[in-house]
Amino acid sequence: MNGRSGNHYSYSVYADPAVASGFDERRFGGPIGGLVAGSQAEVLERFAGPVTGRTVLDVGTGTGRAALLMARLGATVTGVDPSAEMLTIARRRAAEESLSIRFAAGDAHGLEFADRAFDVVISLRVLMHAADWTSALAELCRVSGHLVIVDYPSARSFARLQALGRRIAHRFGVRTEPYRVLSDAGVARVLRNAGFRVRAGHRQFVLPIAVHKAIGSPRFSTGTRAASDRLGLLRLFGSPVTIVAERC
Repeated sequence: MNGRSGNHYSYSVYADPAVASGFDERRFGGPIGGLVAGSQAEVLERFAGPVTGRTVLDVGTGTGRAALLMARLGATVTGVDPSAEMLTIARRRAAEESLSIRFAAGDAHGLEFADRAFDVVISLRVLMHAADWTSALAELCRVSGHLVIVDYPSARSFARLQALGRRIAHRFGVRTEPYRVLSDAGVARVLRNAGFRVRAGHRQFVLPIAVHKAIGSPRFSTGTRAASDRLGLLRLFGSPVTIVAERC
């Protein structure tokens, strides 16, 4: 664990066994969770391209969702995470599918791998929680020889209001995750400084995911997303954003 960031809330939250065991159900449970999971898998597969025989690193692998997907597609996969509890679940899931994935403790702020050690580096739901997102993103780029795939809540979305509310609640002692939102320009700038350029992007919804989960209708969610896309609102306000960047 990186010494300068070891006391950050993201480490203590995900070290909690209850949080680790319930993570997938909270994030991907129910009809909308399933819709989000399916969309995420489709975007990852499309952005990564053919991965058979390629090396993939999943940083902040958590319960191993992205690592498992890449292994199923034929990649040689390594997954790192600072939470031993999350890694235990990831290892169990890989064993249940008879997938050979190397899982190890690791921190996005200081990855213990050589420069350009992997063909593809994936990191989901990390930049929004990292103690220092710019150094974490630079590290992802350092160890990637070709592609970096990351996601983040957009600063031009409803997530900005939720993030503000969580920061205020956290300041008053409420146990929560006071995540940050990021601008497209800010992310692109860090990537550019690391020798990468954004190749493609995907935006999930205009309405907050909490609204979609409260309604609980995949038909409503896909319909409103399509309408937002036609009106040009998805491109402006869609969140979270998933991007793939390639080394220049």
